[in-house]
Amino acid sequence: MKTLICRTCGCSLVRLGICSADAPRRRHDGEEHFFCCHGCADLFADDPERYLDETRDLIVCPTCLAEKPMKWTVTLKIAGQDTHFCRCPYCAEVFKKNPVFYIQRLEGTIPNEGVFSHEGCCVRPM
Repeated sequence: MKTLICRTCGCSLVRLGICSADAPRRRHDGEEHFFCCHGCADLFADDPERYLDETRDLIVCPTCLAEKPMKWTVTLKIAGQDTHFCRCPYCAEVFKKNPVFYIQRLEGTIPNEGVFSHEGCCVRPM
């Protein structure tokens, strides 16, 4: 399962409620990268190798949408595919009840409102 991660701050765009069509983008070495905001895209442009290295092994749990380094995840084979979860056993249990929903949400084919209901920024004022 592939999900978009901001290559500067490491946030899951699905968790933030940002679809790929609305995400700022930058190209580097022929590859398109997506970001949660224009500030992150601008930082990336200043030092792309640094940020790619820092976010290279991040995995997004399909259930809770937490971003974790691969070494902090649990991998289960579900329908013949390796699926990575945060370490919480509850996430794998919930996922198994409705895997199609969680896979589609992680891939961005099911809209997700996001944790901030933002208007173009990662954090909105309280």
